[in-house]
Amino acid sequence: MKIGILGGGQLARMSLIPAVRLGFDVAILEKSSNSPAGKLTKNEFVGWVDDKKVFNKFIDACDIFTLENEFIDYKYIKLIEEKGKKCVPSSKTISLIQDKLIQKKVFFDNKVPLANFTQINSQSNYKSISAILGKKFVVKSRKMGYDGYGNALVKNHADYSKALTKLKSRNSELYAESFVNFKKELAIIIVKSKNEIKTFPVVESIQKNHICKFVIAEADIPEKVKKEVINIAHNCIDAIEGEGIFGIEFFLTVDNKILVNEIAPRPHNTGHYTLDACVTSQFENHIRAVLSLPLGETFMLRPKAVMINILGKNNGSSEISNYKSILKQSDLHLHLYGKEESRIGRKMGHITAIGNSIDALLIKVKTADRQINI
Repeated sequence: MKIGILGGGQLARMSLIPAVRLGFDVAILEKSSNSPAGKLTKNEFVGWVDDKKVFNKFIDACDIFTLENEFIDYKYIKLIEEKGKKCVPSSKTISLIQDKLIQKKVFFDNKVPLANFTQINSQSNYKSISAILGKKFVVKSRKMGYDGYGNALVKNHADYSKALTKLKSRNSELYAESFVNFKKELAIIIVKSKNEIKTFPVVESIQKNHICKFVIAEADIPEKVKKEVINIAHNCIDAIEGEGIFGIEFFLTVDNKILVNEIAPRPHNTGHYTLDACVTSQFENHIRAVLSLPLGETFMLRPKAVMINILGKNNGSSEISNYKSILKQSDLHLHLYGKEESRIGRKMGHITAIGNSIDALLIKVKTADRQINI
């Protein structure tokens, strides 16, 4: 059995490792050679889905497919399915969520709690949108938005004009969403195979410059809230006929309401801690779900875990210094993604600390992150 992964970044790399450990071959399709995942397999196809020759060779070489991001037009996934091969998640699922406005409408129709939203068209202006959403709202790209690149906060007419200029350079189709006054951002990883469904612990994520910086497991919230998050996650998966692994982000509002922010049909940054903190990682369960194998247990091995993203501090080659100070600490786990080039703010790896006290673990990962230069 050969698994084909569309994309060769860190998510593909971390999914490839358990697949190989379980005895499966993995092929990677990526636009350039020597990608983080491509470095770990002899089956690296260089090209992309719009290169008909390379894409067809990739399809023919593999038995089943998955992906590492939701930005591939679902019509290309449909081409895989038309050749009689399966992709997890399916083209139908991707078609329901890769356009964020369609995603919102699907969830709204299925009674998933959301912030108010509205489409932006040629007749839209600050006055018309603020009449629906309030004076403060967020303009978002419908596609290709991640790590804050597809968002712009709007408080007045001038902000609205700037937001359109900024975001339309990335994607011409936009929508707007009410500004949510939240006290915590929460997330959950949910995994579904043909026969079963499991959830990982509910976590808190903390952002820095719109990029996830810390993940705290489990989130310090009441059990009632955790159960509500899990129930909503199940509803989300049902709404999109989901199969595979999904990361779902939520807002916990100041008045204790749970609102879904968005869903990603793949392993998620907020689940990286599971590599060291849980019985089965999100990446292994991703592969298990793709192949309809029994899902692994998702509970934590220690009471608490904190993950910090290692972000590039320089532009240039991705050489790392200060390995020793981190590796000699037994409760710290270092993961680097094998990216050849570092950029300021680029995700280059992560560190997870596991133990009994969130406060103590936060100090440890912050100290380790300061020591790393990459």
